[in-house]
Amino acid sequence: MAAITAAIACVAVVGIGLSLSIPLLSIEMERRGASSTLIGLNTAVAGLASIVAVPYVPRLAARLGVVPLLCLSLAVAACGLVAFPLLPGIAPWFPLRFVFSAALGALFVLSEYWISAAAPPERRGLVMGIYATVLAAGFAVGPALLAVVGTEGLLPYAAGAGLVLLGALPVLLARGLSPRVEHGAGRRLTGYLRLAPVALGAALTYGAVETGIFAILPLYGLRLGYEAQGAAGLVSLVALGNILFQIPFGWLADRFDRNRVLLVASLGGALGSGLIPLVAGSGAGLAAVLVLWGGLAGTLYTVGLAALGARVPAADLAGANAAFVVLYNVGLMLGPPLIGGGLDLLPPDGFALSLLGLFLAYAALLAAAGRSRP
Repeated sequence: MAAITAAIACVAVVGIGLSLSIPLLSIEMERRGASSTLIGLNTAVAGLASIVAVPYVPRLAARLGVVPLLCLSLAVAACGLVAFPLLPGIAPWFPLRFVFSAALGALFVLSEYWISAAAPPERRGLVMGIYATVLAAGFAVGPALLAVVGTEGLLPYAAGAGLVLLGALPVLLARGLSPRVEHGAGRRLTGYLRLAPVALGAALTYGAVETGIFAILPLYGLRLGYEAQGAAGLVSLVALGNILFQIPFGWLADRFDRNRVLLVASLGGALGSGLIPLVAGSGAGLAAVLVLWGGLAGTLYTVGLAALGARVPAADLAGANAAFVVLYNVGLMLGPPLIGGGLDLLPPDGFALSLLGLFLAYAALLAAAGRSRP
């Protein structure tokens, strides 16, 4: 359990810094005159970076070791975050976001591999639920910190970078417990897609939904008339739902058919998306829907990871986690431009309608997978 605790603590601290940075960057880009679509495209660069870099992570970890590569990724991410407010205009943010996100992609692959390798198979869903709960707690804290440090100047970026660097402490303390990645292990991405299409589909869908929420929900709040810090705080409501739902759904994933658990989560996400325009005029109503909707949406990642770990041999686990993160980042590339474009095309309800379509598309995949099973 010490190894699992170290990996979870590392990624939770980084989650605080990351969740602070995503709405912060969106608000700053809007302040500089960028459209919602351009903001979505900049956010999507993170997906491209991980797609390019993540497939090499297992190979690099086999050569350098899990702990050294984790620490290197943390350092690059922290330096990149501080550099954002120092660069003028918007164009330099695209290559910087590429480097920043490549480091984060490596971080999540290695942390999740460490957790999956250390988790008992019969409790993998529960362990992943605990991991996702702690990570969601970090993601809830990040936007809330913006209310304290503000959204202007260097301070919020420096605070996020400091939190990212703090993630190295638990990793170094447990460095003797980190797993080894074998040279030459793993399959091609297409092999994992054939082996676990439902699990990787969960990563794809959640990547589009989660990053779209973090990047575009603050802009949706601005369209509704919220001030900048209040709009960023809407993201904390979604993250709060993640905190409440992960462990129960992880427990369910150990006891029931995981495809059915994923179907419940996707249909619940679709229902929540449809309710958002109906309750947007009520602060309390919107808050309640965002909590429930965020909780159901977040379980796609948890149950998807548990399903992947159950399907993949131990020697291929690092490569499988890399494939999971790659598909998550494909979703990251597709989601923000789609959701940001929906907000521009049909303001403000296009935000919720775009998310509704994403949830229904994954529910259709699950239904098709269910029909094809013997």
